[in-house]
Amino acid sequence: MADAAESFDPLRPKLIRVAYRMLGSVADAEDVVQDAFLRWMDADRDAVEVPEAFLRRVVTRLCLDQLKSARARRETYVGPWLPEPVVEPEDAVEDVTLPLLIALERLSPLERAAFLLHDVFGLGFDEIAETIQRDSAACRQLASRARAHVRADRPRFDMPRAHGMEIAAAFFAASREGNMSSLRGLLASDVEIYSDGGGRRHAGLKPIFGVDDAIKLHTSLARFFTGGQSRLLRYGRINGLPGFITMEADGVIQTTALQIEEGRVTRIYIVRNPDKLAHLEGAALH
Repeated sequence: MADAAESFDPLRPKLIRVAYRMLGSVADAEDVVQDAFLRWMDADRDAVEVPEAFLRRVVTRLCLDQLKSARARRETYVGPWLPEPVVEPEDAVEDVTLPLLIALERLSPLERAAFLLHDVFGLGFDEIAETIQRDSAACRQLASRARAHVRADRPRFDMPRAHGMEIAAAFFAASREGNMSSLRGLLASDVEIYSDGGGRRHAGLKPIFGVDDAIKLHTSLARFFTGGQSRLLRYGRINGLPGFITMEADGVIQTTALQIEEGRVTRIYIVRNPDKLAHLEGAALH
């Protein structure tokens, strides 16, 4: 076991990155990678020429199996489904942002695998073919089809990180102080709001579209936000987007991520489902 761990542990972070981008769940990604480790222990490791490639194939195939059941579970999910939020280090490479993770949900498992392995992780189609057990031409077609589906959700505007965090700070201040005039000035006219409570915590059951309805929502929430009932824990980049983590009046940790285009907030992603936030409870305070 020690020998297996010595060769596996340096690869674990990379494998978790693959699994998380496939599944959108930190807990599921960690479970898949642990399952891959158990298989690594049982494998003939001396016969494996490139452990990273071998383990990436194992993880991808396990994720494909997971996605089949995950898709069925999400069909009965209460309200909008959002990926589990990951707060990234400031120097993290933003290869997959939150909007793209959500767009990947519209793909078939094989399209998702082909797109991520090729467009995100830079693998050749021959290796992808061996991984998902299709020929190279089919993998190329899967990736091309996926690319067409998610093109609109790729970031269209480059923005300095510091400016994004300034807007996040202004959004937090305006929404928590009940300053609707300032808040309206930060929002695009066609802003969209998605909140994920998963039936576990109060959240919108449907997305909200348009600045007028967004202001109505925040006006109604102002009484909960003001008076110190919404406490900022930290600012940070959440799945590649500027945002913040708060402790709300009901004692729930909440993440808010902002998609910003041309200086205006176009989408607001709020996660309140405690099942998706447990992994942040310690990190949120640092």
